[in-house]
Amino acid sequence: MNPKKLLQKILNNNRNIRFADTIKLVTAYGFELKRINGSHHIFVHPDLKEIINLQEVDGKVKPYQLNQFLSLIEKYNLQMGGEED
Repeated sequence: MNPKKLLQKILNNNRNIRFADTIKLVTAYGFELKRINGSHHIFVHPDLKEIINLQEVDGKVKPYQLNQFLSLIEKYNLQMGGEED
């Protein structure tokens, strides 16, 4: 799914999001996969000290982890790659 459409779906309170789609969204915001430790996929952003931890459960992302990611977007006013301010 297109990252912009996925973000709109999430913002419309749909928390039943596929893990693979979430990975696309996180990387569209400039995060990179740093390591995988068991089921934990750890993403880092070059401009932030905070990390994103995502886990796949039955092909979906955990809703609280998705909320943490959305909070980082808002806190740091992050933009998707290629977007203008």
